[in-house]
Amino acid sequence: MDAKSIEIWEIAARESARNTIARYTHNGDRYRLDDFVNCFMPDGVLELKESQTIEGRAAIRSFFTATPIVSSAEPSPIRHNVTNVLFTEVTPDFLEVSSYFTVFSRIGLDHYGRYRDEMVPDGDCWRIRHRLATTDWMAPNSVVARG
Repeated sequence: MDAKSIEIWEIAARESARNTIARYTHNGDRYRLDDFVNCFMPDGVLELKESQTIEGRAAIRSFFTATPIVSSAEPSPIRHNVTNVLFTEVTPDFLEVSSYFTVFSRIGLDHYGRYRDEMVPDGDCWRIRHRLATTDWMAPNSVVARG
């Protein structure tokens, strides 16, 4: 890509998308679930590869509220790191974004994988319309593993 050919709207869209991805991880790590699910469109979809598909903010919030890490009396500290953010499609009304994530918890490296996001503009920000989350590896004693 020739940097001289990037228009201002595209730079703004990319930075807004990066901000949404960061707000997702920061709010999730701090158990701020209302702000966390607000990164999705109201009818947004979170697809957990080979597991389940969750539709809508309320359902996504309920899913995370029921995870062992959130529902325990003393939630474990958790930190997501998102890297290699790659925009594979960029138009004024649609972004396709791929990234890698690693998650650290009280056990150390807890799990890692990939996000594949479809994002759309909503007011002055970009929100996730569909996220495919693929976990490539999980520690046997992961704090987020469901029984």
